[in-house]
Amino acid sequence: MNIKDIQQLIKFVAKSGVREVKIESKDLKIGIKTGFSNNPVVYSQPQTIIPSPPLKPEDGSNSATDKQNDSQDNKLITIKSPIIGTFYRKAAPEKPNFIEIGDLIVEGDVLCVIEAMKLFNEIESEFSGKIVKILVDDASPVEFDQPLFLVDPS
Repeated sequence: MNIKDIQQLIKFVAKSGVREVKIESKDLKIGIKTGFSNNPVVYSQPQTIIPSPPLKPEDGSNSATDKQNDSQDNKLITIKSPIIGTFYRKAAPEKPNFIEIGDLIVEGDVLCVIEAMKLFNEIESEFSGKIVKILVDDASPVEFDQPLFLVDPS
């Protein structure tokens, strides 16, 4: 097979709509991939969202409840995602959630699993306390260092 025959084969494959052709003989192996598909490729540019700072009272005074909430939030520990992946609250769809709000946890308890590249990684607690808030919805993507749980260590 000479170069002109190969060029004609490429043109034929491109016009036929076939995505891939492989030809093998004793002396020759040829593989042609066109990259065309019936589905159009749509490219979009991601939008950048800039979070706005939280609003504070205009008169500069904080109420007693705001001060109490601030002091309570300061003692809470945030458990963050150690990897990028998909967050799951349970080991399997038919299984119960690992933890719920209000549960007491101890060091080593499994809090959730994060699936990354088809591997399910158990995320364990590094300290004891009470689960105050779950910050991520089940089956949601998470980023590295994204807050997952708020824990009251007292």
